[in-house]
Amino acid sequence: MTLREILHSKGHVVHTIGSSATLEDVVLKLVRNNCGSLVVCEDPGHPESAPEGRMIGIITERDILKALAAHRASLATIRVIEVMSSKLVTASPDDSVEDTMGLMTEMRMRHLPVTEGNQLLGLVSIGDVVKMQHNRLTMENHYLKSYIHG
Repeated sequence: MTLREILHSKGHVVHTIGSSATLEDVVLKLVRNNCGSLVVCEDPGHPESAPEGRMIGIITERDILKALAAHRASLATIRVIEVMSSKLVTASPDDSVEDTMGLMTEMRMRHLPVTEGNQLLGLVSIGDVVKMQHNRLTMENHYLKSYIHG
């Protein structure tokens, strides 16, 4: 099983936010979309602007908690670019579920962008990976039991 299969079943929707948004904007968008992370894209027109829509980081619930503990400021005063994770780890759509599970565990990450070339194809969570692995093992178990009893 590959990440391409996970994205095929769950979809390719990725929620994004601009780098100049505030953490208040992030929290509202996370709640509205019932998700745990947003891919950060460079804002168009920013002086050091990258090509429009280019992924420059990711911001997660954990990043927000760390920022609140460190800054002790209002969410409305802290910008995404100040606290986002910019050292991006990405995966390929052809990566196996098993390898991805190991990578996410080793790196202690719960959200992993899936890219092909410079294109963002989707985002997988540790929950997506565990669900796919569980489904595979359940099916395998069913077939083994059928074989033994059949």
